[in-house]
Amino acid sequence: MTRTLVLGGARSGKSAYAERLAADSGKEVLYIATATAGDGEMAARIAHHRAGRSPEWTTVEEPLALGNQLLRWSSPDRLIMVDCLTLWLSNLLFSGGEEYPDVGEITLPALFHEQQDMLASALTKCASDVVMVSNEVGLGIMPMGAVSRCFMDEQGRLNQAVASICDRVVFVAAGLPLVLKG
Repeated sequence: MTRTLVLGGARSGKSAYAERLAADSGKEVLYIATATAGDGEMAARIAHHRAGRSPEWTTVEEPLALGNQLLRWSSPDRLIMVDCLTLWLSNLLFSGGEEYPDVGEITLPALFHEQQDMLASALTKCASDVVMVSNEVGLGIMPMGAVSRCFMDEQGRLNQAVASICDRVVFVAAGLPLVLKG
């Protein structure tokens, strides 16, 4: 069982690269989608991703309990693709309808840390090959608002934690993969 983290910016080609890894695996593919269509533009992005997937793949939509799904679908004959950890993190951040202050310290909901711990545990126990997609959001300028800074910091921490568990980490820019680990 191999764990791969594919990082990149928006429209960098990271999802397409991860989908090629899944398609080339020769295994049954389970695609876990974490996105929720909160508006028309996001619905269009989801539709774009759906259109690019093989019709033979099974898709499960899971905005919060990602670790549970990894364990539920765990099988040595299956590759599980998760797209993406960034939207999953955003879902966790706003899971209880929280409204955060524009300035000052951000207190994260308990579910936020519980689900991240569950994901780390599930990754070490899952019998499937796993390919996860995540955005690298820390390469730009420091965001202005407290919530945006909190999200950027937490995304960086999540990427580091997942990368430490993974056998392989690939950064994709302009559609070109750069292997960082493995």
